[in-house]
Amino acid sequence: MYPKNAWYVACLPHEISDKPLGRTVCGEKIVFYRPAPDQVAALEDFCPHRGAPLSLGRVCGGELMCGYHGLKVGCDGKSVSMPGQRVQGFPRARSFPVVERYGFIWVWPGDADQTDPATIHHLPWADNPEWAYGGGLYHIACDYRLMIDNLMDLTHETYVHSTSIGQKEIDEVPCKTRVEGDEVITSRFMDNIQPPPFWKMALRMNGLPDDQPVDRWQICHFTPPSHVLIEVGVALAGHGGYDAPADKKASSIVVDFITPETETSIHYFWGMARNFKPQDPSLTTQIREGQGKIFAEDQDMLEQQQENLLRYPDRKLLMLNIDAGGVQSRKILDRIIAAEQAAKATAAGQPA
Repeated sequence: MYPKNAWYVACLPHEISDKPLGRTVCGEKIVFYRPAPDQVAALEDFCPHRGAPLSLGRVCGGELMCGYHGLKVGCDGKSVSMPGQRVQGFPRARSFPVVERYGFIWVWPGDADQTDPATIHHLPWADNPEWAYGGGLYHIACDYRLMIDNLMDLTHETYVHSTSIGQKEIDEVPCKTRVEGDEVITSRFMDNIQPPPFWKMALRMNGLPDDQPVDRWQICHFTPPSHVLIEVGVALAGHGGYDAPADKKASSIVVDFITPETETSIHYFWGMARNFKPQDPSLTTQIREGQGKIFAEDQDMLEQQQENLLRYPDRKLLMLNIDAGGVQSRKILDRIIAAEQAAKATAAGQPA
Protein backbone atom coordinates (compact mmCIF):
# COMPACT_ATOMS: atom_id res chain seq x y z
CA MET A 1 0.00 0.00 0.00
CA TYR A 2 2.97 2.33 0.32
CA PRO A 3 6.37 2.75 -1.31
CA LYS A 4 9.19 1.46 0.87
CA ASN A 5 12.15 2.63 -1.15
CA ALA A 6 11.72 6.23 -0.08
CA TRP A 7 12.66 8.67 2.68
CA TYR A 8 10.03 9.23 5.35
CA VAL A 9 10.07 11.51 8.36
CA ALA A 10 10.37 9.10 11.27
CA CYS A 11 10.50 11.41 14.26
CA LEU A 12 11.53 14.79 15.59
CA PRO A 13 15.06 15.20 17.04
CA HIS A 14 13.85 15.89 20.57
CA GLU A 15 12.02 12.55 20.63
CA ILE A 16 15.37 10.72 20.80
CA SER A 17 17.34 13.26 22.80
CA ASP A 18 17.99 11.03 25.82
CA LYS A 19 16.39 7.63 25.24
CA PRO A 20 15.48 5.23 22.42
CA LEU A 21 12.22 5.62 20.54
CA GLY A 22 10.21 2.75 19.10
CA ARG A 23 8.14 3.65 16.05
CA THR A 24 6.52 1.66 13.25
CA VAL A 25 7.17 3.01 9.75
CA CYS A 26 5.54 1.34 6.74
CA GLY A 27 4.90 -1.76 8.80
CA GLU A 28 8.52 -1.98 10.02
CA LYS A 29 9.06 -1.82 13.78
CA ILE A 30 12.14 0.38 14.23
CA VAL A 31 14.05 1.73 17.23
CA PHE A 32 15.72 5.13 16.85
CA TYR A 33 18.45 6.34 19.18
CA ARG A 34 21.57 8.48 19.43
CA PRO A 35 24.92 6.63 19.78
CA ALA A 36 26.41 10.11 20.25
CA PRO A 37 24.82 13.56 20.57
CA ASP A 38 25.37 14.36 16.89
CA GLN A 39 24.54 10.90 15.52
CA VAL A 40 21.38 8.91 14.94
CA ALA A 41 20.89 5.18 14.36
CA ALA A 42 17.92 2.99 13.46
CA LEU A 43 17.60 -0.76 14.04
CA GLU A 44 14.86 -3.33 13.87
CA ASP A 45 13.06 -3.08 17.22
CA PHE A 46 13.71 -6.73 18.06
CA CYS A 47 16.35 -8.10 20.38
CA PRO A 48 18.02 -11.13 18.76
CA HIS A 49 18.17 -12.87 22.16
CA ARG A 50 14.49 -13.20 23.18
CA GLY A 51 12.65 -10.84 20.88
CA ALA A 52 12.08 -8.04 23.37
CA PRO A 53 11.70 -4.52 21.92
CA LEU A 54 15.09 -2.83 21.97
CA SER A 55 13.27 0.47 22.36
CA LEU A 56 12.59 -0.51 25.99
CA GLY A 57 16.30 -0.40 26.69
CA ARG A 58 18.80 2.43 26.97
CA VAL A 59 21.95 3.77 25.34
CA CYS A 60 25.23 2.84 27.05
CA GLY A 61 28.56 4.00 25.66
CA GLY A 62 27.18 4.46 22.18
CA GLU A 63 25.55 1.02 22.12
CA LEU A 64 21.91 0.09 22.58
CA MET A 65 21.36 -2.13 25.61
CA CYS A 66 18.25 -4.31 25.71
CA GLY A 67 16.16 -3.62 28.77
CA TYR A 68 15.35 -7.33 29.27
CA HIS A 69 18.71 -9.11 29.79
CA GLY A 70 21.31 -6.45 29.05
CA LEU A 71 22.40 -7.51 25.55
CA LYS A 72 24.28 -4.64 23.87
CA VAL A 73 23.91 -4.04 20.13
CA GLY A 74 26.00 -1.78 17.91
CA CYS A 75 24.77 0.70 15.30
CA ASP A 76 25.28 -1.93 12.62
CA GLY A 77 22.97 -4.35 14.43
CA LYS A 78 25.77 -6.64 15.57
CA SER A 79 25.54 -8.06 19.08
CA VAL A 80 28.49 -6.74 21.10
CA SER A 81 28.24 -8.07 24.64
CA MET A 82 26.01 -9.45 27.37
CA PRO A 83 26.86 -10.08 31.04
CA GLY A 84 28.30 -13.58 31.45
CA GLN A 85 27.44 -14.64 27.88
CA ARG A 86 29.13 -15.04 24.49
CA VAL A 87 26.89 -13.32 21.96
CA GLN A 88 29.15 -12.33 19.06
CA GLY A 89 27.67 -15.11 16.94
CA PHE A 90 24.09 -13.87 17.30
CA PRO A 91 22.30 -12.94 14.07
CA ARG A 92 22.70 -9.29 13.21
CA ALA A 93 19.68 -7.05 13.80
CA ARG A 94 18.57 -5.24 10.66
CA SER A 95 19.74 -1.64 10.45
CA PHE A 96 17.94 1.07 8.49
CA PRO A 97 19.43 4.06 6.65
CA VAL A 98 18.68 7.16 8.71
CA VAL A 99 19.60 10.82 8.30
CA GLU A 100 19.04 13.90 10.45
CA ARG A 101 18.32 16.89 8.22
CA TYR A 102 16.15 20.04 8.16
CA GLY A 103 15.06 19.50 11.76
CA PHE A 104 13.67 16.00 11.12
CA ILE A 105 14.90 12.40 11.40
CA TRP A 106 14.44 10.64 8.03
CA VAL A 107 14.39 6.86 7.57
CA TRP A 108 14.45 4.57 4.53
CA PRO A 109 12.37 1.45 5.35
CA GLY A 110 13.10 -0.35 2.06
CA ASP A 111 16.16 -1.76 0.31
CA ALA A 112 19.21 -0.16 1.90
CA ASP A 113 21.24 -0.63 -1.28
CA GLN A 114 19.02 1.89 -3.07
CA THR A 115 19.40 4.76 -0.64
CA ASP A 116 20.73 8.18 -1.59
CA PRO A 117 20.52 10.98 1.01
CA ALA A 118 20.55 13.48 -1.86
CA THR A 119 16.98 12.44 -2.65
CA ILE A 120 15.63 13.63 0.70
CA HIS A 121 13.03 16.29 -0.06
CA HIS A 122 14.80 19.65 -0.24
CA LEU A 123 13.48 22.25 2.21
CA PRO A 124 15.16 25.56 1.30
CA TRP A 125 13.48 27.41 4.17
CA ALA A 126 14.72 25.04 6.87
CA ASP A 127 18.23 26.49 7.10
CA ASN A 128 17.30 30.06 6.20
CA PRO A 129 17.30 32.61 9.06
CA GLU A 130 14.69 34.65 7.18
CA TRP A 131 12.19 31.87 7.84
CA ALA A 132 10.69 30.45 11.03
CA TYR A 133 9.10 27.04 11.52
CA GLY A 134 6.79 25.60 14.14
CA GLY A 135 4.91 22.33 14.05
CA GLY A 136 3.88 19.14 15.77
CA LEU A 137 2.97 15.48 15.40
CA TYR A 138 -0.36 13.68 15.41
CA HIS A 139 -1.01 9.95 15.35
CA ILE A 140 -4.08 9.42 13.18
CA ALA A 141 -5.97 6.17 12.59
CA CYS A 142 -6.44 6.40 8.83
CA ASP A 143 -4.97 5.23 5.54
CA TYR A 144 -2.17 7.64 4.57
CA ARG A 145 -3.82 8.19 1.19
CA LEU A 146 -6.90 9.66 2.86
CA MET A 147 -4.70 12.38 4.34
CA ILE A 148 -3.17 13.05 0.92
CA ASP A 149 -6.69 13.35 -0.52
CA ASN A 150 -7.58 15.77 2.27
CA LEU A 151 -4.60 18.02 1.66
CA MET A 152 -4.84 18.03 -2.13
CA ASP A 153 -8.53 19.08 -2.02
CA LEU A 154 -8.95 22.10 0.23
CA THR A 155 -12.65 22.61 -0.47
CA HIS A 156 -13.27 20.82 2.81
CA GLU A 157 -11.99 23.90 4.64
CA THR A 158 -15.34 25.61 4.18
CA TYR A 159 -16.99 22.93 6.29
CA VAL A 160 -14.40 21.25 8.51
CA HIS A 161 -12.58 24.50 9.37
CA SER A 162 -15.45 26.99 9.15
CA THR A 163 -14.27 29.04 12.15
CA SER A 164 -10.60 29.40 11.16
CA ILE A 165 -9.55 29.13 7.51
CA GLY A 166 -12.76 28.17 5.74
CA GLN A 167 -14.89 30.51 3.63
CA LYS A 168 -17.49 30.18 0.90
CA GLU A 169 -15.18 31.50 -1.82
CA ILE A 170 -13.20 28.25 -1.63
CA ASP A 171 -16.28 26.47 -2.95
CA GLU A 172 -17.01 29.13 -5.53
CA VAL A 173 -13.57 29.40 -7.14
CA PRO A 174 -12.51 26.32 -9.16
CA CYS A 175 -9.15 24.71 -8.57
CA LYS A 176 -6.72 23.68 -11.29
CA THR A 177 -4.64 20.51 -11.22
CA ARG A 178 -1.54 19.65 -13.21
CA VAL A 179 1.08 16.90 -13.11
CA GLU A 180 4.78 17.57 -13.61
CA GLY A 181 6.69 14.30 -13.54
CA ASP A 182 6.07 12.78 -10.10
CA GLU A 183 4.68 16.04 -8.68
CA VAL A 184 1.00 16.93 -8.55
CA ILE A 185 0.08 20.61 -8.16
CA THR A 186 -3.41 21.83 -7.29
CA SER A 187 -3.96 25.58 -7.13
CA ARG A 188 -6.75 28.00 -6.30
CA PHE A 189 -6.61 31.82 -6.41
CA MET A 190 -9.36 33.89 -4.80
CA ASP A 191 -9.35 37.63 -5.51
CA ASN A 192 -10.90 40.53 -3.64
CA ILE A 193 -12.37 38.57 -0.74
CA GLN A 194 -12.49 39.05 3.02
CA PRO A 195 -9.82 37.13 4.95
CA PRO A 196 -11.01 34.35 7.27
CA PRO A 197 -10.15 34.49 11.02
CA PHE A 198 -6.77 32.75 10.81
CA TRP A 199 -5.54 35.04 8.06
CA LYS A 200 -6.87 38.13 9.81
CA MET A 201 -4.60 37.17 12.69
CA ALA A 202 -1.65 36.66 10.33
CA LEU A 203 -2.23 40.07 8.73
CA ARG A 204 -2.27 41.78 12.12
CA MET A 205 0.88 40.00 13.18
CA ASN A 206 2.59 41.21 10.01
CA GLY A 207 1.55 44.80 10.71
CA LEU A 208 -1.18 44.86 8.05
CA PRO A 209 -4.89 45.80 8.34
CA ASP A 210 -7.26 42.88 8.74
CA ASP A 211 -10.44 44.68 7.62
CA GLN A 212 -9.60 45.14 3.95
CA PRO A 213 -10.25 42.84 0.98
CA VAL A 214 -7.43 40.46 0.11
CA ASP A 215 -6.30 38.18 -2.66
CA ARG A 216 -5.84 34.66 -1.31
CA TRP A 217 -4.02 31.64 -2.76
CA GLN A 218 -3.61 27.93 -2.07
CA ILE A 219 -1.05 25.94 -4.07
CA CYS A 220 -0.73 22.29 -3.02
CA HIS A 221 2.34 20.29 -4.04
CA PHE A 222 2.33 16.49 -3.66
CA THR A 223 5.58 14.57 -4.09
CA PRO A 224 6.11 10.89 -3.36
CA PRO A 225 6.10 9.04 -1.17
CA SER A 226 3.65 11.15 0.84
CA HIS A 227 4.79 14.74 1.20
CA VAL A 228 2.39 17.66 0.70
CA LEU A 229 3.70 21.22 0.92
CA ILE A 230 1.11 23.95 0.50
CA GLU A 231 1.89 27.54 -0.39
CA VAL A 232 -0.77 29.68 1.29
CA GLY A 233 -1.23 33.37 1.91
CA VAL A 234 -3.18 36.58 1.52
CA ALA A 235 -2.17 39.94 0.10
CA LEU A 236 -4.01 43.22 0.31
CA ALA A 237 -6.20 43.30 -2.79
CA GLY A 238 -4.80 45.03 -5.84
CA HIS A 239 -1.12 44.55 -5.04
CA GLY A 240 -0.37 41.49 -7.14
CA GLY A 241 -1.75 38.64 -5.03
CA TYR A 242 0.80 35.82 -4.89
CA ASP A 243 3.44 38.12 -6.39
CA ALA A 244 2.70 41.06 -4.07
CA PRO A 245 5.66 42.66 -2.26
CA ALA A 246 6.45 41.33 1.20
CA ASP A 247 5.09 44.42 2.96
CA LYS A 248 1.64 43.85 1.43
CA LYS A 249 1.06 40.21 2.29
CA ALA A 250 1.26 37.42 4.83
CA SER A 251 2.27 34.09 3.36
CA SER A 252 3.70 30.78 4.45
CA ILE A 253 4.22 27.13 3.57
CA VAL A 254 2.08 24.51 5.28
CA VAL A 255 4.29 21.48 5.83
CA ASP A 256 2.73 18.01 5.78
CA PHE A 257 4.89 14.90 6.06
CA ILE A 258 2.66 11.83 6.18
CA THR A 259 4.41 8.67 7.35
CA PRO A 260 2.42 5.43 7.12
CA GLU A 261 2.51 3.33 10.26
CA THR A 262 0.18 0.55 9.14
CA GLU A 263 -2.41 0.28 6.40
CA THR A 264 -4.85 2.22 8.56
CA SER A 265 -2.69 4.53 10.69
CA ILE A 266 -0.16 7.31 10.16
CA HIS A 267 2.32 9.56 11.89
CA TYR A 268 1.40 13.03 10.69
CA PHE A 269 4.13 15.64 11.00
CA TRP A 270 2.54 19.05 10.45
CA GLY A 271 3.79 22.60 10.66
CA MET A 272 4.08 26.01 9.05
CA ALA A 273 7.14 27.80 7.71
CA ARG A 274 6.79 31.57 7.38
CA ASN A 275 8.98 34.39 6.12
CA PHE A 276 7.40 37.26 8.07
CA LYS A 277 8.63 38.17 11.56
CA PRO A 278 10.79 35.03 11.76
CA GLN A 279 12.52 36.21 14.95
CA ASP A 280 9.26 36.39 16.92
CA PRO A 281 8.93 33.15 18.95
CA SER A 282 5.59 34.18 20.42
CA LEU A 283 4.17 34.42 16.90
CA THR A 284 5.54 30.97 16.11
CA THR A 285 3.79 29.61 19.20
CA GLN A 286 0.53 31.37 18.37
CA ILE A 287 0.51 30.05 14.81
CA ARG A 288 1.42 26.53 15.94
CA GLU A 289 -1.41 26.48 18.48
CA GLY A 290 -3.90 27.75 15.92
CA GLN A 291 -2.71 25.29 13.29
CA GLY A 292 -2.79 22.45 15.78
CA LYS A 293 -6.47 23.08 16.47
CA ILE A 294 -7.19 23.13 12.74
CA PHE A 295 -5.49 19.80 12.15
CA ALA A 296 -7.27 18.28 15.14
CA GLU A 297 -10.49 18.90 13.22
CA ASP A 298 -9.05 16.97 10.27
CA GLN A 299 -8.08 14.12 12.57
CA ASP A 300 -11.62 13.59 13.82
CA MET A 301 -13.03 13.63 10.28
CA LEU A 302 -10.40 11.30 8.81
CA GLU A 303 -10.62 8.72 11.59
CA GLN A 304 -14.38 8.50 11.28
CA GLN A 305 -14.07 8.36 7.49
CA GLN A 306 -11.66 5.41 7.88
CA GLU A 307 -14.09 3.64 10.20
CA ASN A 308 -16.84 4.00 7.61
CA LEU A 309 -14.65 2.67 4.82
CA LEU A 310 -13.74 -0.38 6.90
CA ARG A 311 -17.38 -0.90 7.79
CA TYR A 312 -18.47 -0.77 4.14
CA PRO A 313 -15.52 -2.21 2.18
CA ASP A 314 -17.54 -2.88 -0.99
CA ARG A 315 -18.63 0.71 -1.49
CA LYS A 316 -16.73 2.71 -4.09
CA LEU A 317 -15.79 6.32 -3.54
CA LEU A 318 -17.08 8.84 -6.06
CA MET A 319 -14.70 11.13 -7.91
CA LEU A 320 -15.46 14.77 -8.73
CA ASN A 321 -13.34 17.47 -10.33
CA ILE A 322 -12.29 18.69 -6.86
CA ASP A 323 -10.75 15.24 -6.25
CA ALA A 324 -8.31 15.52 -9.16
CA GLY A 325 -5.28 16.26 -6.97
CA GLY A 326 -5.79 13.19 -4.83
CA VAL A 327 -6.64 11.00 -7.82
CA GLN A 328 -3.46 11.99 -9.67
CA SER A 329 -1.38 11.52 -6.52
CA ARG A 330 -2.73 8.00 -6.09
CA LYS A 331 -1.90 7.19 -9.72
CA ILE A 332 1.72 8.14 -9.11
CA LEU A 333 1.81 6.06 -5.92
CA ASP A 334 0.25 3.05 -7.68
CA ARG A 335 2.90 3.25 -10.40
CA ILE A 336 5.77 3.47 -7.91
CA ILE A 337 4.42 0.62 -5.79
CA ALA A 338 3.89 -1.58 -8.85
CA ALA A 339 7.48 -0.93 -9.97
CA GLU A 340 8.81 -1.86 -6.52
CA GLN A 341 6.80 -5.08 -6.47
CA ALA A 342 7.93 -6.00 -9.97
CA ALA A 343 11.58 -5.42 -9.07
CA LYS A 344 11.19 -7.48 -5.92
CA ALA A 345 9.59 -10.35 -7.85
CA THR A 346 12.37 -10.25 -10.46
CA ALA A 347 15.04 -10.36 -7.75
CA ALA A 348 13.30 -13.38 -6.24
CA GLY A 349 13.17 -15.12 -9.63
CA GLN A 350 9.40 -14.89 -9.88
CA PRO A 351 7.28 -13.60 -12.79
CA ALA A 352 6.83 -9.83 -12.49
